[in-house]
Amino acid sequence: MAAKKKEQPITISPPNIQTVEFGIIGTAPYVQNKFSKREMDAMRGKQEAGSTAKKGNKKAPKDFNKCYEEAIHRSVEGWCGIPATAFRNAMIDACRMAGFQMTRARMSVFVEADGFDPDDGTPLVKFESGEPKRFDSVVRISMGGTDIHPRPIWDPGWTVVLRVQFDADQFTQEDVANLLLRAGMQVGVGEGRPFSKNSNGMGWGTFTFSN
Repeated sequence: MAAKKKEQPITISPPNIQTVEFGIIGTAPYVQNKFSKREMDAMRGKQEAGSTAKKGNKKAPKDFNKCYEEAIHRSVEGWCGIPATAFRNAMIDACRMAGFQMTRARMSVFVEADGFDPDDGTPLVKFESGEPKRFDSVVRISMGGTDIHPRPIWDPGWTVVLRVQFDADQFTQEDVANLLLRAGMQVGVGEGRPFSKNSNGMGWGTFTFSN
């Protein structure tokens, strides 16, 4: 009869997650372009209607002020914010310049949300200072056409406070600061950012540390 093996205790070390806070100030305008709930509802209605969706439909007059308001991310409490994922994605993109593995950063670097957009659940970082104003820009659309899109724009000097969570077994606090600084100078956030995947960017959405 074989002797029973002695059971050995298994010790699992918990993730070494730490949080560091950074004050951020915009060095260029920040432009936002939220996909509005009204547009989402209209798209859903057309898809539900199927082949009859376009029959007899007339295009309603465009309310530019309403389009502008709907393009702003607001929290449940009503304050304006920037998607937390914008900063996180910018830091991950900056790994290209800092020599870090992007796949490792995706699992190790996160930005805490101050609140959430009730329309689409987007996690938001609250503006500490800066107010939006309407900005109308001409954009190219499918089939070579153009359209006027009203968007909110914040002048340079806008500020937020970022709380960045990171796996301290993978990155140091200095690594995180380096990534965030590069993200602010070389990647940016929002529309027209330097590292826009849709264009070469307008140089908008850049930032640096405020303290």
